[in-house]
Amino acid sequence: MNPLEVRLPHNLGVDGAHQKIDAAITRARAQYEPQVGPIHANWDTEDQLSVQFSAMGMQFKSAVEVLPTELVIQIELPAMASMFAGKIREGIEQQVGALIKA
Repeated sequence: MNPLEVRLPHNLGVDGAHQKIDAAITRARAQYEPQVGPIHANWDTEDQLSVQFSAMGMQFKSAVEVLPTELVIQIELPAMASMFAGKIREGIEQQVGALIKA
């Protein structure tokens, strides 16, 4: 597995970021679970979220650290997905970036 890290600044504070992330997980489950299967998301600590899901037969594990002014997203990319790391980073920056700015 090859790690990918994306850092996104925000001005939501920790509680505001939690609320946005929880709402996004709920929407992602409703929108994507029929295609990819279960999306497992658990707050391991107050500022650390673990997310696991499968897509195209590959397992993805990620961690989201919520800092007061930044989200740090780390994803373990399966070898087959590594060639798409740039596109995956771009998608995260666009989707999550829009989420935390909305």
